[in-house]
Amino acid sequence: MNIRRVVIISVTTLISAVVFYLLFWPVPVSPVAWEAPEFKGYVGIHAPNTGLSNVNVASMGEFREPEQIGIGPDGMLYTGVRGGKVLRMNQDMSDIEVFADTHGRVLGFAFDTAGNMIAADAMQGLISINPNGRITLLSDEVNGSKYLYPDAVAIAPNGKIYLTDASTRFPAKKWGSDLANMLDMMEQSATGRIIEFDPATQSTRILAHGLSFPNGMLVSNDQKYLFVAETARYRIWKISLAADNLDVNTPSDKATLLLENLPGFPDNLTRGLDGRIWVGFPGPRDNSLDNTSPFMRKLLLRLPDSFMPAPVRHGHVLAFTEEGKIVADLQDTTGKVAETTGVTETKDRIYIHHIDELPGIPWLEASELKIK
Repeated sequence: MNIRRVVIISVTTLISAVVFYLLFWPVPVSPVAWEAPEFKGYVGIHAPNTGLSNVNVASMGEFREPEQIGIGPDGMLYTGVRGGKVLRMNQDMSDIEVFADTHGRVLGFAFDTAGNMIAADAMQGLISINPNGRITLLSDEVNGSKYLYPDAVAIAPNGKIYLTDASTRFPAKKWGSDLANMLDMMEQSATGRIIEFDPATQSTRILAHGLSFPNGMLVSNDQKYLFVAETARYRIWKISLAADNLDVNTPSDKATLLLENLPGFPDNLTRGLDGRIWVGFPGPRDNSLDNTSPFMRKLLLRLPDSFMPAPVRHGHVLAFTEEGKIVADLQDTTGKVAETTGVTETKDRIYIHHIDELPGIPWLEASELKIK
């Protein structure tokens, strides 16, 4: 056999192996087709601005990724960070201490009337952390189905607790919260759901399902609805608390879209001053990803990470009213602040939640905020 023929056979075999790998190598997702609304870019009320470009950054030392920040009944700041620890500190971000350690990943949380932190731990379930830092598991399943990605919590005045289980396909405990998030959004199978937990009866029920990575939640001022951020489809829902096992993809008067075709992936929802609601966007949209077919999404997951597009560093948060009017839009296109997940607003400061490697908590003086 001559050398030329050996080279041809070797190259052909190599190409065949690569083609076979790209076409048939198993991946954990079964992508679903969906029609994304056309993203027109950062225009109009979302035109690029420098609202976040001059933030201050308070160091958190060794701790990273304060995904949500909240103020406890004691007036202290609380946040869950990577690795499972929950931190407590003064509002000037001094005297940071470890309040609790779940050995999981606390994402969203809220405080009940007894002063307990009610938290969605992506690895553990719905938990309660009392003022002394003692952790109790409240619930980890509904109708015999385990929570796979507990993400956000809201508490109604009647004491009922609402939890987003962002994915019933990709367990955060198995894949890690970041990878499970990415896999679910690549698949677009919309298996996320909203769970109601009643502490009085220890009962759970499914309020709504059919959501593509439901994330942040808030109870409306009239206590009749939940506002829910649907991360993977760029929209925010208004869902009745009277709903029961509602499929949001079936037309109903119990679920309406408040905001849609948003410029990024909406994450945490938090209540600001004067009743406004804040939402953060960990990243901007990409039309090329929106328009990627199920086949191409599978193929992309077979490529080495180096072939994947680098995430765009674009910090972005906005505020809106319960009627859906956007009243503030703050951005940073320089990359100083990125992967912004939400906002905590006080009369003195605005704290920016994030999952970036930035070693601290970005904040602005409240006087710098301009409400439209």
